[in-house]
Amino acid sequence: MLAPVKLPSLQVDDLRFTLRRSTRRKTMQITVERNGDLVLCAPPKVDEAALRAFVLEKRFWIYTKLAEKDRLQRPIPRKEYVGGEGFLYLGRSHRLKVVDEQDAPLKLSGGRFCLRRDALPAAREHFIRWYSERAKAWLSGRVAEHQSRMEVAPAGVKVQDLGYRWGSCGKGDWLYFHWKAVLLPARIAEYVVVHEIAHLHEPHHTPAFWLRVERAMPDYAQRKAWLAEHGIDVEGI
Repeated sequence: MLAPVKLPSLQVDDLRFTLRRSTRRKTMQITVERNGDLVLCAPPKVDEAALRAFVLEKRFWIYTKLAEKDRLQRPIPRKEYVGGEGFLYLGRSHRLKVVDEQDAPLKLSGGRFCLRRDALPAAREHFIRWYSERAKAWLSGRVAEHQSRMEVAPAGVKVQDLGYRWGSCGKGDWLYFHWKAVLLPARIAEYVVVHEIAHLHEPHHTPAFWLRVERAMPDYAQRKAWLAEHGIDVEGI
């Protein structure tokens, strides 16, 4: 069996980075992943001394981000599929009601999620399917609203489980979104949409990227901060 390929790494004092080089990249960038892992992206020809100098320059920012991650790594409560449990949709919590008969396994009706009793064993799958269908429609609508103003023509919208990411801009100008995006408040989910649309122009989080986001959404910083602090609250489906 072949041994797994290990990405190059860089150790600077007590900070360890996964090093990713790309010919498409012209600048260096540090990312603190949601699980606390550190990633250093750089052009192919940047030498180790320059990489270390960049890390040292950004060290205060890195430690600040790591402290935020530690604060947010609290246990995620798992939902129980019992009557009275609350489930989010576009930021509002709706109580679950288990019913004996209805024409679909799961419905949102009269401000309540109604789950048919015979669907209880696969309740989570029914919720994921319901959220995915609503996410495709709602997010596609927001993309349609913003794409002309932001001067892009995405190939389309796909909704799937993206792990720790809320959205992604893929090959062929496809926009990908996590189905959990529709659990967020509408104004926060809309920020996710604008963020990914901006990536159709600027693939990296450069000043030019954030300028595009700000033009489309002047209060994006407040929405971005809310997502960073409260996004974990929708994880426990």
